[in-house]
Amino acid sequence: MHVLYDAWHQQSGVLRGILLMCVSTVAFAVMHALVRHVSTELPPFQIAFFRNLFGLAFLLPLLVRSKFVMFRTNRIGLHAVRAVINIVAMLMFFTALSTTPLAKVTALSFTAPIFMAVLSILVLGERFRVYRWLAIAAGFLGMLIILRPGIVALDTGGLLAAGSAALWAVAMVMIKLLSRTESSLSIVAWMGVFLCVFSLGPALWVWQPPTNENLVWLSFIGLSGTVAQISLSQALKETEPTSVLPFDFLKIIWTALLGAWFFAETPDLYTWVGAAVIFSSGLLIAYRERVSKTQESTPSDTPG
Repeated sequence: MHVLYDAWHQQSGVLRGILLMCVSTVAFAVMHALVRHVSTELPPFQIAFFRNLFGLAFLLPLLVRSKFVMFRTNRIGLHAVRAVINIVAMLMFFTALSTTPLAKVTALSFTAPIFMAVLSILVLGERFRVYRWLAIAAGFLGMLIILRPGIVALDTGGLLAAGSAALWAVAMVMIKLLSRTESSLSIVAWMGVFLCVFSLGPALWVWQPPTNENLVWLSFIGLSGTVAQISLSQALKETEPTSVLPFDFLKIIWTALLGAWFFAETPDLYTWVGAAVIFSSGLLIAYRERVSKTQESTPSDTPG
C-alpha cells in the first residue's frame, strides 16, 4: 500500500489530475447508466433521494473523522438556497436520464460552463472579451444542433437536460460566492445534508417500496456519484483546469458505449457534432479565463 502511495505522489500534478479526471468520467458514466437501469422500476425522484442518502453515508466517515467541524458556517441560508437549486437540477437531470439516450443527456450537460460564463457576467460582474462571447455563442449553437428545434419535435428529456445544466450553472456561481468565506469541506458537507433532506419530499410523493436488488443498485449510484465528485474536485486541485478538462469529453464516450451495450442506444451524428461544438467552446472559455488570470497576476512593466 505504501508503495502505491509513494508511486502516486512521485507522479507530476498534471498526470495525477488527468488520471483523476478519467476516473471521474467513468464514475459519472456508470452512475448515469445505473440511474437509467433502476428508473425502469423506481421513479427518478426516489432514485435521487437514495443517491443523496447513500452519498451522504459514504461521506460520514470523513465527517466523523473531522469531528463535524466542517459544519461551522455563518452562511447557512446561502447553503440552503444553493441546495434547493441543486436538487431541482438533479431531479430534472435524473428524469431526463430515465427517458432520453444517455449520450444525448451527457452532451447537453456540457452546456453548464456556457451558462455559467453568462451568469458570471450578470451576477459576479466579470468582464468578457470577444473570444469568450464567441465561445458562448458557439456553445449555444452546439445545443441547437443537438435539439434541432423547428426541425424535429423537441423531446421533454432534452429540454430537461438543458434546463438542468442551466440550473447547475446557477449552483456553481453560488459555490463561487460561498467559497469566498467557506471552506470546500463545509460546502460539500452542507450540500450532502440539504440535498438528502430536500429530496425526501419529492421521493415520498412517488414512493414505491424498493426491492433488495434495487437497494444494491441504489447504493452503487450513491458510491459512483461520490467517487465522481471527489475525483473531479481533487483533479482540479492537482493542476490547472485547462490541463484536465479535455479529458472530460471521455464522459460521452463511456455513456455512449454503456448506452449501446445495455440499452441498445446509438447516438446520432447531431449528438456527436453538437457535443464537440459545446465541449470545444467550454474549453475555450476555460483557456481564456486562464490567460486573463495570468495577465492579471503578471506585474506591469510600467513603473509606478
